[in-house]
Amino acid sequence: MKLSITLIGGPTALLEIDGFRLLTDPTFDAPGAYQLPHVKLEKLTGPALSAQDVGDIDAVLLSHDQHSDNLDHSGKAFLSKAKRVLTTEAGAKRLGNHAEGFAPWAATELKGRDGNSLTITATPARHGPAGIEPLSGDVIGFVVASSKPGSRPVYISGDTVWFDGVAEVARRFRCGVVLPFAGAAQTRGPFHLTMDTNDTIETARAFPDAVIVPVHTDGWAHFRQSAGDLRASFDTLGFGARLKILEPGVATVIE
Repeated sequence: MKLSITLIGGPTALLEIDGFRLLTDPTFDAPGAYQLPHVKLEKLTGPALSAQDVGDIDAVLLSHDQHSDNLDHSGKAFLSKAKRVLTTEAGAKRLGNHAEGFAPWAATELKGRDGNSLTITATPARHGPAGIEPLSGDVIGFVVASSKPGSRPVYISGDTVWFDGVAEVARRFRCGVVLPFAGAAQTRGPFHLTMDTNDTIETARAFPDAVIVPVHTDGWAHFRQSAGDLRASFDTLGFGARLKILEPGVATVIE
């Protein structure tokens, strides 16, 4: 499998897999304050690439649609450029147009001109501690599996903490690359809404030989931990070689 990942900023990354181009949670707005119903979010840095730079996309993998740090104004405009938009069932109803809703473990296929295909499976996600669902809404992650012989799946966690659902993904799929949405996001109270360093370490242990490529670590004021914190944690525990920190805007081939 040929896999290249370009970090655009926050949760937004371009994945190029065996001729397919996928984009996670599109956020292309400039820095500034963004008011949500219950909280104000502050974006500190702009995207490393513009929506125009990204070009044509086969599918947007949208973990959820209600938070501006996962889908902002420019990101919503970008959705029309993608051939397909895969998201939660509730999100698809809100977005309309060509958004497709998926419950956890539902799957779909992308077919390429050369006979290759990608199977994309929606995975469980929990955007904070147990009981957060009425506030955070539905969230999903994704497993992307190429039809090419010898390929191993890629797991994109979406906005989630470590919980039984992530452990179940590890039981069902022997993924070779994992993109945890980290950063220990904190807005409403003294608890995290996305993976902190401990959660990311648990995820790495659950996928014992996967390359760990964190996103959602920098660019917003409510991210409490950075990529540097992950580097220090992984190095301290002796498996820093498995952690791949991306430089924003640079296409990085993942072996």
